[in-house]
Amino acid sequence: MTSRSDPADRPPSYLAGYEQQWRADPRAAALAWFREAKYGLFLHYGLYSLPGRHEWVQFREKIPVAEYAKLQEQFTAEKFDAERIADFAVDCGMKYVNLTTRHHDSFCLFDTRETPFNSMNAPAGRDLVDELATACARRGLGLCLYYSHGRDWKHPHAPNNDEWGGNARPDYDPPEPSYAYGDEHDLQIYLDFVTAQVTELLTNYGPIAAIWLDGIATPLSGDWSVFKCQELYDLIHRLQPAVLVSYKQGLLGTEDFAAPEHKAVDTQGKPGEICTTMCPGAWGYMASATGRHKTADEVWEALREARRQGFNLLLNTGPRPDGSLDPEDEPVLRQVGARLRREGFPGE
Repeated sequence: MTSRSDPADRPPSYLAGYEQQWRADPRAAALAWFREAKYGLFLHYGLYSLPGRHEWVQFREKIPVAEYAKLQEQFTAEKFDAERIADFAVDCGMKYVNLTTRHHDSFCLFDTRETPFNSMNAPAGRDLVDELATACARRGLGLCLYYSHGRDWKHPHAPNNDEWGGNARPDYDPPEPSYAYGDEHDLQIYLDFVTAQVTELLTNYGPIAAIWLDGIATPLSGDWSVFKCQELYDLIHRLQPAVLVSYKQGLLGTEDFAAPEHKAVDTQGKPGEICTTMCPGAWGYMASATGRHKTADEVWEALREARRQGFNLLLNTGPRPDGSLDPEDEPVLRQVGARLRREGFPGE
């Protein structure tokens, strides 16, 4: 893993052109950049990519934790090429890339001290976040980091179904033996784990454009104050003053931007980003959906609608099990990029 520091005398590469604003107020400069970025690449990649049956395969099929964890032994990421991904994003007309650093299954694509359940301990033996951070910095792309906050299907003390509704955990019968229950369950242990991992992500990979939290349905199912999200947001901004924070459509109202799925919401004047996916009904690689992905015209219309409402479009593709870009999506998105170069963004 490469440790980087944000140069004190100049902004990160993705904020080129915002130097004066950055010197006066780093986060204001980042917000100005985000409003003008318009288009980003989302990548859902992890262990769930291997079976290719939806990123919620563990939850949907109630695969026991120990059985699901065996997928780590098959995770090679042999064709995950960060340099190629960054070049692809540029060719598509995108200004930033968002990678799932840890999805709900808790498998991490980075070198973390908090759990051995990560890509460094898989056959891949690689820190994919580090590789992508380097590639994005070279090309002036903002790197956003998806992080599952409200759900974790492996950590013993993560939110459970008894307190946080039926979609916090898989509904195992008999109960999953590795989970903590009743008086033994301590949510604070999980929150400390989250804090430690977010600190790693904002300490070890240079300037990060955004921390993109997911799993909002869990805190919305009860008293979300126990999740201490404002403390987490404040930590994020202390670690990197320019980094932006989102939590889907917004939990506290103090997020820097809203990131709803598929359609716009009222952002109360804040920047917004619509996230949607090339694959119908799934974000991770789903083999059964081959041949049914978005066409170039459908992507163009998604861009048009997002821009009409003043939102960015964060468009997801799920890399294949080996980490390569989906061969159905890649030519389509390159075609859209070529059209953007010819015509500019639709409606502008």
